[in-house]
Amino acid sequence: MEYLLSIVIFFPFMAGLVVFALDDRGAKFFGVSCAMIELVLVAVLCGYFDSSNPSLQFENMFALIPAFGISYHIGIDGVSLTLILLNAIVILLSVMFLHGKTPASHFVACLLLLESILMGVFSAQNLVLFYVFWELSLLPILYMIGVWGSGDKIKAALQFFLYTFFASLIMLVGILYYGFLFFLHFKHFSFELADWLSMPLPPSYQLWLFLAFFIAIAVKIPIIPFHAWLPKAYGNAPTLGSVVLSALLLKMGTYALVRFCLPLFPDASIELSLWILVLGLIMIIYGAMLAYAQTDMKQVIAYSSISHMGVVVLGVFSFTLIGISGAVFMMFAHGIVGAMLFMLVGAFAKRTGSMQIDSVKGVAAVAPIFCAIFGLATMANVGLPLTIGFVGEFLSLLGIFATYPLIALLGGLTIILSAAYMLSLYKRLFFGKADEEQKLAKFSDVDVREKLVLGLFSACVIVLGVYPKPLLTLIDSGVKPMLETMSMRAQNSATKTLLTTLESKQERTLERIKSSSIVSSDSVGELDFAKVDSSIESSSATQADLLFSGEAR
Repeated sequence: MEYLLSIVIFFPFMAGLVVFALDDRGAKFFGVSCAMIELVLVAVLCGYFDSSNPSLQFENMFALIPAFGISYHIGIDGVSLTLILLNAIVILLSVMFLHGKTPASHFVACLLLLESILMGVFSAQNLVLFYVFWELSLLPILYMIGVWGSGDKIKAALQFFLYTFFASLIMLVGILYYGFLFFLHFKHFSFELADWLSMPLPPSYQLWLFLAFFIAIAVKIPIIPFHAWLPKAYGNAPTLGSVVLSALLLKMGTYALVRFCLPLFPDASIELSLWILVLGLIMIIYGAMLAYAQTDMKQVIAYSSISHMGVVVLGVFSFTLIGISGAVFMMFAHGIVGAMLFMLVGAFAKRTGSMQIDSVKGVAAVAPIFCAIFGLATMANVGLPLTIGFVGEFLSLLGIFATYPLIALLGGLTIILSAAYMLSLYKRLFFGKADEEQKLAKFSDVDVREKLVLGLFSACVIVLGVYPKPLLTLIDSGVKPMLETMSMRAQNSATKTLLTTLESKQERTLERIKSSSIVSSDSVGELDFAKVDSSIESSSATQADLLFSGEAR
């Protein structure tokens, strides 16, 4: 098992290179087979992963450029493994869903190469290695949009590339400067995350380095106002291009927040948290309003992604175990539900020849299975209890409630707003006054391929909605050490005080829920992850006072 993680990373890469040489039919069969093998390998990773072990697992390391501290160093914790599992599931089902793209061999190769690159992103423990994987992820999706996209696809591809590439260059400057600071402190270069975490960093340096990372991350998520690339990229991308953009590439940004920004820059994270939380609220409300106003099905789901990622941002910057674990769970949930919805609207548009919502009405009468599956995805996107969408959303808002009760209440608007635009979309597509029979006759119900893929997505939605504990336990094992590291690295005493206060407020919040009739004690017991031995500090007394105001009342 020593090199299992390296095999997981590079097996899809080798498979992707082989696919280029195959004909379309052979490429589809070979691609599905390789993606299935990859999912089995990831399942083996999950089986051998020890959730009780807080350290990195399945580590491999060898020097690439020793003089500059650049190495091939990979390893995973619970957070990494969660997103690796998401990556394997989405790519397999995307290859299975693929139909009608020519040359299919190139499209399958893009999906497999992207899978390999994202496995590297979620496993890299050397910052230069992480940056290389981060930038390489642009190439497959750029090719997908440029070759198989629609409308003004070249402009959309270039806009996506320029936004993300130049924002990432700012992160590269931050990485190189951090490496230089490490050299000044220890007299040798290192870009190892573990080495960087061992070096104290004054709050003034943390602030600027945090911003260098955050700009690249904000464009990738995307956080408003860094979202200008999104409408064209989603609108002009092929269906499966939109699937991987929403389900996987957006998660790179939120993953980097949890993996790098919080533990490396704890004081800066606290100092800027209020501003970032406000941006998260804007994402929730503005994204939902834009989604409601759209007449294009794909744009509704695209802006819905912004709104849901706003909830993830709130959870991450709650600085609580429940909030961050909920945010990571929501990353996984949004990946599943977002991919499912984009496939559904793609299948709908293929039948009608248009992405316009009002292109056909009354479809439920002729396609009941399609209607039922779309309804399940709609409920999951709204966050209906017993679906996968509810768990992460509830925990993220519960976590931020311990820090900023008012922001949690405003963030709760996501439930109302998402119901408004998703139920409106569902009603306009499937119900209302039916179109003439001749027009509806062209709309067929789901075929065998669609039943299989969408059925597997539906199983994930229901199973993890009803029983999320295994995935939450996995996530929790990665979040707890990160919070402890954040506390130990904090330079300001106010940050440590804040983290300690948040722990106690979280416990009291759970006690209130246990005593209420809304959620049973047994259910909350599952949410009460192990207590966090941490203490967070704010970079200023004023910031701490703001956060403590809810406590005083």
